[in-house]
Amino acid sequence: MSTPMELFVQEMKKLLQPDEVYVMDGSQEEAQKLTELAQKSEINGLTVLKKLNGEEYPNSYYHRSNTNDVARTEHLTFVCTSTKEEAGPNNNWQDPKEAKEKMNSLMKGCMKGRTMYVIPFIMGTPKSKYSKNCIQVTDSVYVALSMRIMTRVGKQAAERIGNSSDFFRGIHSIGDVNPDRRFIMHFPQDNLVMSFGSGYGGNALLGKKCYSLRIASYLGYKEGWLAEHMIIIGVEAPDGKITYFLGAFPSACGKTNLALLEPLLKGYKVFALGDDIAWINIGDDGQLYAINPEAGMFGVAPGTGLNTNPTMIQTLKNNKFFPTLFTNVAINNADNTPWWEGLSKEKPNDLTDWQGNKYESSCEKSAAHPNSRFTVSIYNCPTLSQEYDNPKGVPISGIIFGGRRASTIPLVYEAKDWNSGVFIASTIGSETTAAASGQVGTVRRDPMAMLPFCGYNMGDYFQHWLNIGKKAKKIPKIFMVNWFRKDENGNFMWPGFRDNSRIIKWMIDRIEGKTGAKESEIGFLPEENAIDLSGLDIKKETVDKLLSIDKEAWRKEIVMVEEFYAKFGDKIPKELKDCLDVLKKKIS
Repeated sequence: MSTPMELFVQEMKKLLQPDEVYVMDGSQEEAQKLTELAQKSEINGLTVLKKLNGEEYPNSYYHRSNTNDVARTEHLTFVCTSTKEEAGPNNNWQDPKEAKEKMNSLMKGCMKGRTMYVIPFIMGTPKSKYSKNCIQVTDSVYVALSMRIMTRVGKQAAERIGNSSDFFRGIHSIGDVNPDRRFIMHFPQDNLVMSFGSGYGGNALLGKKCYSLRIASYLGYKEGWLAEHMIIIGVEAPDGKITYFLGAFPSACGKTNLALLEPLLKGYKVFALGDDIAWINIGDDGQLYAINPEAGMFGVAPGTGLNTNPTMIQTLKNNKFFPTLFTNVAINNADNTPWWEGLSKEKPNDLTDWQGNKYESSCEKSAAHPNSRFTVSIYNCPTLSQEYDNPKGVPISGIIFGGRRASTIPLVYEAKDWNSGVFIASTIGSETTAAASGQVGTVRRDPMAMLPFCGYNMGDYFQHWLNIGKKAKKIPKIFMVNWFRKDENGNFMWPGFRDNSRIIKWMIDRIEGKTGAKESEIGFLPEENAIDLSGLDIKKETVDKLLSIDKEAWRKEIVMVEEFYAKFGDKIPKELKDCLDVLKKKIS
């Protein structure tokens, strides 16, 4: 009698009609075999992988995607719950029956002449009760190799699934990479994602945003846990004690840099456990514990360099077990190495751009695509925490939320309690740049940095957060940070990067009750001289401005929050409305 996994593969073979079926086993021999195959294969006329300089970047390869397929396609991404209200205004919705009919018609026979890779994988460490079993099928060897890096693939996953039918099902085909025939459909109630027409990571590596956030957030809602777009770090103080934090930041707010921070303060160390996704459960002791369901990092290349993130550069060159893939970066022809804006101060003279053309130094366009990526094993990270594979996860003492704001939001403040923290997190906003929207300074709300990734109505999601606080016996402190406040001349007032460790130190002192705080209209602010500024050339007046509350600016902020909340109607929990009312009274 066939197992549920075998039945699923048979069903996919019948629908997709591949010439061959290859079930991945996760071995090193397989990695070598598929890497060699990818160097001989083409997708839409482009060689899948090209080998890079092995002395500079060991076991590393270059991939160039179709020029119309370089990022997540939010407008073509749907959450197909039974009703539109369940999906909420934060998601595109389609009736699940109609969505499946559409996807089945697109996918019928789409793998003729191709190999169907069957990828059994685990999100999370195999021994953890918090981990989840999954299977994805794909016709892209690039996706198959990427999933080997990003998840735990192979026999251990198949054995963990066994005779169970409780596993995520992911169905993916690159199709003809036609944007008019490109859809990513999520079916939370069926634990299923169907993706067609894209080979890009966020659309094709279905264990990433599709499952680990959109589907998992829905599962967490039903099962009593949280799937969040968060980093996980452990900060060791000079006395050897390690404090674990979660951190949520919208894009371009320094999330990865914080995950791989090299603290400036003597005696402090930061250990990485996750750079993108955290699954948070209430442990047997009533405390919140977090695991990173991923096994790799799929990071944005531009802006990553020795000055901004030396740990990531070491990670990319520390290749021990898995190949590292670079996608849509430029190539330095002088030494066959990847290059992108921000990697070095000087731009190499002889570059091939991300589209395969000779790059002219006078060109105003970037040589690497702004969303070019690297896919690298987290085990390559030199600061990886020894607790990374702990099946229980790590106990969380602090949660950091952040946004990019030129004014209004102080450098740091602490929420008064859990409900206030959820309120703060539900109102996170970042100011757009001219490149992003054509308008500078427009605040774009991104609650908990989850707006594109919450797989159900965000009003219900806020209530779920509040409910977690009621169930947990030991609540982490919640902090809000803003590294990006500017002065009247438009200059950043805080140096950021490694100096952010000064703010982390203050948070640890608050968690341990070693320092007081002054109450303000919005929460607890650092007392004077509470932030360790030793060795930092910054004026007292600047620090005062960084921590100041501009009531007029906050009155405008409140109006914007009310407008955002209005989108969710009566789904906004009473507790958050009460927090907003309290803030209005204090700011008036």
